[in-house]
Amino acid sequence: MRYALECVHCGRVFEDDSLVRCPECGGLLEVTLRYDEIDVDRSTFESRGLGVWTFRELLPVDEEPVTMSEGGTGLHPCDRLAEEVGVSSLQVKNEGENPTGSFKDRGMTVGVTKARELGAEVVACASTGNTSASLAAYAARAGIRCVVLLPAGKVALGKLAQALFHGAEVIPVDGNFDDALSVVKRLADEGLVYILNSVNPFRLSGQRTIAYEICLQRGWDVPDAVVVPVGNAGNISAIWQGFLDLYELGLIEDLPRMYGVQAEGAKPVVEAIRSGAEDIEPDPEPETVATAIRIGDPVNAVKALRAIRCSGGWAVAVSDEEILAAQRELATTEGIFVEPASAASIAGLRKFVDMGEIGGDEDVVCVTTGHGLKDPEIVMKTCELPEPVPPDPEVIAERIKGA
Repeated sequence: MRYALECVHCGRVFEDDSLVRCPECGGLLEVTLRYDEIDVDRSTFESRGLGVWTFRELLPVDEEPVTMSEGGTGLHPCDRLAEEVGVSSLQVKNEGENPTGSFKDRGMTVGVTKARELGAEVVACASTGNTSASLAAYAARAGIRCVVLLPAGKVALGKLAQALFHGAEVIPVDGNFDDALSVVKRLADEGLVYILNSVNPFRLSGQRTIAYEICLQRGWDVPDAVVVPVGNAGNISAIWQGFLDLYELGLIEDLPRMYGVQAEGAKPVVEAIRSGAEDIEPDPEPETVATAIRIGDPVNAVKALRAIRCSGGWAVAVSDEEILAAQRELATTEGIFVEPASAASIAGLRKFVDMGEIGGDEDVVCVTTGHGLKDPEIVMKTCELPEPVPPDPEVIAERIKGA
């Protein structure tokens, strides 16, 4: 077999695909590729269209994928914003271009394919919104029953609508995301559901393709720094592992530094990086306008800390005001409309540059994780709609001239 599952806590290795957590210590599992059994080179991927399954030799499933042509998202040069922020080169990897509007689709195509391969009858997740939207869509595509637990009253309308319309059984929970996740994990342990939160190592392997694509799109030239919003902390660790995969396979010659960004109201990873702690101190009451990263006890924190430290990166927290300003700046300067959590990477980049963590002569990629229409309420709260005017050309001409 070209891969195995390795516990990130105790180091034990398993070849049982039905596992989601380590049966020995209960720790997180990670898909470990056996590089000497994988025969690929750059031309293997260059000859195919861009998408998650472009990299099928590096993905831990063998059957026909449950797919909606996910991946292949744009890597957009942002020269005006780069000049404003103070770096020599900035590209935005816009994951809002995926089928359900977020990076979660990369993991769900692999995770739901694995669920079908294992014969799962019910798939489930806890979610702040994007995970539920994605799982609902891919479960519908696969014909598998889907249950999602959401923190009541704390999920953006655009994301809730997706989960409902794709036919998921939506269960609001009186509590936050961490409360909902603890319930889903228990149901999974009892064998009632197959969990597809980011504790699932197969789902995270799909998210490694962000790194694979960045390198392929850049002609195998690795950026100096990659900046990622951090919520449940699976994405930054998956992207780092993706770069490591390519490095170990000899497809790239360098590795980037990984930089994590959290909201001021939900920053346990940032606090652990600052203090040098080996693990996080959970925040029992996370709060931020960026609902996708409103998570106080990120399940993949240990992996994220490892990714940031091993790569030589850092982590910062940004205020809600800085997040919303960055969201607007990215839209008005570069035409890229993202949800607030996505804009955290742009707000964080500005801080990293001001701190001297990222140099003005460096080449940076910021990952934006979800489309702006995921959370339209925030837009309408921050943008003032002008009063109507008569349909009179002279009145409107005066408005334009006076602008």
